[in-house]
Amino acid sequence: MVAFAVLGCGRIGRMHARNLARHPKARLVTVYDIAGAAAEAAASELGVRAASSVEDALRDPAVEAVLIATSTDTHVPLITAAAQAGKAVLCEKPIDLDIARAEACWKEIGGLNPTVMLGFNRRFDPSFKAVHDRIAAGEIGALEQVIITSRDPGPPPDAYIRVSGGLFRDMTIHDFDMARYLAGDIVEVHAFGANLVEPSIKEAGDIDAAMVTLRAKSGALVHINNSRRATYGYDQRVEAFGAKGMLQAGNRRATTVESWNGTATAAQDPVLLFFIERYQDAYAAEIDHFVTALAERRAPSPGFADGVEALRLANAALESAQSGRTVRLG
Repeated sequence: MVAFAVLGCGRIGRMHARNLARHPKARLVTVYDIAGAAAEAAASELGVRAASSVEDALRDPAVEAVLIATSTDTHVPLITAAAQAGKAVLCEKPIDLDIARAEACWKEIGGLNPTVMLGFNRRFDPSFKAVHDRIAAGEIGALEQVIITSRDPGPPPDAYIRVSGGLFRDMTIHDFDMARYLAGDIVEVHAFGANLVEPSIKEAGDIDAAMVTLRAKSGALVHINNSRRATYGYDQRVEAFGAKGMLQAGNRRATTVESWNGTATAAQDPVLLFFIERYQDAYAAEIDHFVTALAERRAPSPGFADGVEALRLANAALESAQSGRTVRLG
């Protein structure tokens, strides 16, 4: 059994804590949140201890691993503190909004040979993972094109937008990681951004729609399209096209029932509303991968370097959108 502390008891932290509490090879020991009431509520629900501070959680000799689900600006100091305390780390994306801080973090802790996994949960979605595995098995031959669609059901609050780091670092970063997961290392980025959804997002200095084209080192081309608003729900799809065929992974719905009548044919339930519902299986599989890797004493993936590379692509996309030029990497 791997003993865990969860830092951060908001919506996603509470979900992770529940997944850990029910995992047969994990033991949730303690939780912490800067909002004491949130930590107490999570601790009471799950029958664990609420730590009085981060230091209190990390000092606990029973804790072997830490799951970080706090605000982005705390990720670097918490990763650093956990690694220095000898704990394995699973941290929500991104490492930081500033790539220099992310790189400095690894310089500080790299010598400790820490175990750090980044929470790019979409790699663990059963359908997306199947696309990856079937590409790797050669089912569609040489990969030529990838299309990644990621659209939120609606824009987040203005207060969130102002501290998010921008659409490319906050939202598209998942898609940059998916591009690398499916197509390998990326060498060129060209991005367009626009304000088509919510005027207040523009006032906050951000964009709410984007299209990004990437070229992989292999020569494969990747297209990412994002929007902060999809009136029909959380739109999450992947298509991979190769010399021998195509693979598609579509949206998830509550059921697979279709309705056929005088006004509609093949009508289905709406797509699932947002990320926790859509990626419920992926989050559970992510936890399972991390716990199993620790139990078997092997490195989990995606690792710290994958987090840095996704952030590098986000920065390149922002540079391209602002300059109108293709950005070349490496």
